[in-house]
Amino acid sequence: MNGRLRIFTVAQREIKLGFRNSWTYSFLVLLSIFTIGILLLHSGVATSSEYTDMTGTVINMVLYLLPLVTLLLGGFSVALEKEDGHWGLLATYPLSTYQFLWGKWIGLAIILLTMLFFSFGLAGIITVIFNQPLALPTLLFFWVFSAVLALVYLSIAILIGSIAKNRWQALFIGIGVWFITVVAWSLIIVSTLSHLPSYNMIQPTLQILTLLNPAEFVRVFSMMRLGAGSAFGADYDMWITWATSNYGLFIFVAIFISWIVASICVGGFIWNRRDKYGGA
Repeated sequence: MNGRLRIFTVAQREIKLGFRNSWTYSFLVLLSIFTIGILLLHSGVATSSEYTDMTGTVINMVLYLLPLVTLLLGGFSVALEKEDGHWGLLATYPLSTYQFLWGKWIGLAIILLTMLFFSFGLAGIITVIFNQPLALPTLLFFWVFSAVLALVYLSIAILIGSIAKNRWQALFIGIGVWFITVVAWSLIIVSTLSHLPSYNMIQPTLQILTLLNPAEFVRVFSMMRLGAGSAFGADYDMWITWATSNYGLFIFVAIFISWIVASICVGGFIWNRRDKYGGA
């Protein structure tokens, strides 16, 4: 069995287990209610190429819930493999840790994308029923935005599950990562910038901090593509230039893929180190 087939086998197993798990349907109900609410709130916006205050509200609301759901779902799934002893059995097969983690990521990604497709599809139907139909480009924009956010945070969840010894650790680490990258990020930026010794360091520091936070990176890029770059001020002029250029999307995809690959590779490295030195 070659490497790709092993990854596919793990992904297939994860999909079967995921759709049998009550947690999956609990998150699906939560996402559906949340999505229906925010899209009904946003109904009446004409196209996804226009940025409005309501668009920003929806983006921020998605940023608050979706990363948390993804971190918990992914972190629990990986940590449970170790906690219940499933990994001990799987390790007896010719399956590397990296193949296992990539298979988990692919399987969970399919589950998450299916959940988002169902949630946004149901929300779109309900907006029609309430005679407040949402423009298809707007619906697609929100789905793509949510999908990108979910996929990158899923890779971080895989890393968290690799670090955690059990589901409780995965829970605490996941909530901590969510709190830092979503809830407290603006305070971290303000605190960091206020301690810089030179004004000339503000712009490069902002750019580095934005790249280090996937939630902020996706939010900033999305808003700039919608023409709201001026909301970030002059310190983001360089971002506006590349994000709105013809090659901006390619740069975004490259950074997005780098986040995913780096997270899963680091997770595999930590897992292998623990196995090698007898860590739990």
